[in-house]
Amino acid sequence: MANNINIDSLSREIEKELKVYSSDIVEKIDTSSKRIAKEAIKSLKANSPKKTGKYSKSWTQKKEKGDILQPTSHTIYNKEGWLTHLLENGHAKVGGGRVVAKPHIRPAEQQVIEKFTKEVEEAIKNAGTL
Repeated sequence: MANNINIDSLSREIEKELKVYSSDIVEKIDTSSKRIAKEAIKSLKANSPKKTGKYSKSWTQKKEKGDILQPTSHTIYNKEGWLTHLLENGHAKVGGGRVVAKPHIRPAEQQVIEKFTKEVEEAIKNAGTL
C-alpha cells in the first residue's frame, strides 16, 4: 500500500531539510574560514619583509557576518596598506634603479585559496552527515 503525501507538506519537508543542509555547510565554512584566516595572517607576519618590524606586525583581519545562511567574510589586510604593493612588486627608486620585489602576499594567497577550496568542497560533500 502506497503512502499518499500532500504536496504542501512535501515542499515544507524539502525546505526544512535544505535549511538544515545549508546551515551545516555555513557552520563548517565559518569554522574553516576563521582558522585559515588566522593561518594566513601568521604566514604573512612570518614571511613579510622586516626592516623595523612594523609592516610585518600590521597584518590583521576584518570580519563581516552575513545573514543566517551566509558565512562570515574574513578580509585580511595590512594597516600599512600603502606599502603592500611596493614591497610585493618592487618599485622605482627616486635616484634611479629599482627596489627588488619581495613576494610574500601571493604565496599566502595561493595557500589560502587551495586550503579553503578543499575545505569548502569537503563541507558540501559531508554536509548533513554526523
